[in-house]
Amino acid sequence: MSRTTFNLRQAAEHVHLDMNVLKHAAQRGEVEASEHGGDWWFEHRALDEWAQRNLLACSRKELLRQHAAILDDGRRNHKADWRVADLFRLSGICLSMPGKAKAGMVRDMSDLAQKTGLVYDGDGLFRELMERETIASTAVGQGAAFMHPRFHDPYMFEESFIVYGRSERPVFFGAPNGEGTRHFFLVCSTDHVQHLNILARLAVMAHATEFLSILDEASSSEEALSIIKAAEEGFLK
Repeated sequence: MSRTTFNLRQAAEHVHLDMNVLKHAAQRGEVEASEHGGDWWFEHRALDEWAQRNLLACSRKELLRQHAAILDDGRRNHKADWRVADLFRLSGICLSMPGKAKAGMVRDMSDLAQKTGLVYDGDGLFRELMERETIASTAVGQGAAFMHPRFHDPYMFEESFIVYGRSERPVFFGAPNGEGTRHFFLVCSTDHVQHLNILARLAVMAHATEFLSILDEASSSEEALSIIKAAEEGFLK
């Protein structure tokens, strides 16, 4: 990366937050930062890791606001027509995941990702996913979890992609309301900006559309992918 640190203004723009909100998070020690030279400074990777956790813990209203900011940024940079549905592979969709507990489901999702042929180090991916889950669960309620490694380096995957697994029975995965999780999305991104955008899109779709409940009825990988595509297009309209 050509720039490994951000000042407060750059960091706030990077994670689509108000400067005061990010500053207060830094002052409370929620995000790793240092104050010197009359400004706050944020290390790139640490900021991204915090932004991922913060995003998944957001309210529906805040998710919608951040997603709108991402869309506006995409329009300014002529990247407004991207779709998360385009990142799924049929080989990376399974509607009968056997995992019964958290570690087993993480292993199953890591194995599913390897079936796409896009993972360079399957064991490394599993370790990264487990480390992420020990910090905070990626289960967000609504019966869904948006799993991902802590960091997003080009050497982990051949290209960015998403895999989806539906468990045979709800799994206790640490959702904030204590409910079981049945819909597991694993985001494998080679780019930090794209990763935050993908998480925001998936999370806001879970809150603003019925696609998770419709996915409960899918009987094939092809049908599941069609449901995801239709839900995304309907939401964006």
